[in-house]
Amino acid sequence: MFVNFFEALKDKGLKVTLSEWLTLQEALDKNLAGSSLTDFYYLARMCLVKSETDFDKFDMAFESCFKGVSMEREVTSEMLRWLDRSDEMNDMAGEMEKDYLNQMEETSLSKEDIEEKFKERLRDQDSEHNGGSFWIGTMGKTQFGNTGGNLGGVRVGGTTGYQSAFAVIGARKYRDFRDDRVMDNRQFTQALRKLRQFSNRLDIPETELDIDGTVRKTCDNGGCLQIVMEKPRKNAVKLLLLMDSGGTMIPYTKLLNDLFQSVHKSNHYKDVKVYFFHNCIYSKLYKTPECENGDWIDTEWMFRNLDSDYKVIIVGDAAMAPEELYSVDGNYRGPNGGLCGYDWLKLVKSHYKKVVWLNPKMAPGHAPWREAETAVKELIPMFKLTVDGLNRAMQKLMVSR
Repeated sequence: MFVNFFEALKDKGLKVTLSEWLTLQEALDKNLAGSSLTDFYYLARMCLVKSETDFDKFDMAFESCFKGVSMEREVTSEMLRWLDRSDEMNDMAGEMEKDYLNQMEETSLSKEDIEEKFKERLRDQDSEHNGGSFWIGTMGKTQFGNTGGNLGGVRVGGTTGYQSAFAVIGARKYRDFRDDRVMDNRQFTQALRKLRQFSNRLDIPETELDIDGTVRKTCDNGGCLQIVMEKPRKNAVKLLLLMDSGGTMIPYTKLLNDLFQSVHKSNHYKDVKVYFFHNCIYSKLYKTPECENGDWIDTEWMFRNLDSDYKVIIVGDAAMAPEELYSVDGNYRGPNGGLCGYDWLKLVKSHYKKVVWLNPKMAPGHAPWREAETAVKELIPMFKLTVDGLNRAMQKLMVSR
C-alpha cells in the first residue's frame, strides 16, 4: 500500500524526493503516527509536502490510496447527496442572517459531546432529513449538516453559512488551493518581488565591489588581488496602484489592505504611487480609500506627471452597472470630465505601456451576466486576485513587448 501511495503522489504531480520518503519511513518506525489514520495523514503531509499549494494534490493521492480504510467518522457519498441543497441557499440567505443575529450565544454542549452525538447519528441514520433538529440534515436546527440555523456543530458537505462550525466533514479543504487560496501579506510580497527590474546604465560612479569581476581579474593576475568596482544597481521599476474602494469591494477590505501594505513596505521600486476610485476610473482619483469629494487629484494630472513607464495595477471587481461604464453621466459620486468610464479606461490603457487588472471575484471566461467585467477584460488584461493570478499578472507586466 505504501508503494502505491508513493506512486499516487507522483501521479498527482507531487515531487517527493527519496530523502523525504525515507524521513517518513523513519517517523513511522518510531511510531509517531501510532495506529491513527488521521495522525498518519498529518505526519505524511508534514514530511512530503513542501508548500501549501500542494495540499490538494496530497489529499487526492491520500484519498485514492486509503479511501477503503475504515474511519470512525466516515460520511458516505449517499449522505453527501442528501445534504446537497445548494440551489436553495440564495432563497434562505436573508432568513439565515436574521436567525444568526438572534442566536449569538454559545452552544451549551461541548465539542466532545457534539462529536459523540455525531457518531451516533452516523451509525443510526438511514434516510434524508431536511428542516429538522435531530438528524444530520439541511436547513434545520440540527447541529449536524449544512445551511441550517444552529451555531457551532459539525458541517457536513454544503458551503459555509455562519462560518461557525468547529469541524467540516466530507469536503476537500484544499480543492484548487493553488488558484483560490486567500491571499496574505507574504504572498503579495513574494509576487511583487517579480516586478524588480534593475538598471546598471546610470551615470553615477562605480562604488560597489564587483565580486565576480574581482575573482576573475585576481585569477588572471596570477593570484595577486585585483579589485574591480561597478556601478550600483538601482531598481528601475515605477509602480502605479489604482484600487477600487467601497461598495461591492467592502468584503475584500482586508485583502486590499494587505496589498496596500505590501506595496508600501516594499523597497523594490524606484517609485510607488497609490490612488483610489469607486467602481470605475473617471476624471478624479481619490487620495484615500474613503473616496471623499475634494480629496482627489485630476486623472489628467496623473497622465501629465506620471510618465508612460509606470507599470499600472488596477484592482477592482469590475461590478459597475453598464451605465457607470458607458454613460457620460454614469459617475454618481463626482464629475465625469465629459467622458464615460470606458473612455477613461481607454485613456489609461493608451497612456501607460503596461497595465493589468486584478479582480477578487472574476468570472471565468466571458460572462454575459457580468457585462461590465466582460467589457473591461477585452480592454485590459484581467487576472483573478489569487496567488496564481497575481503571479501571472506580474509576468505580464514584465514582458518586454
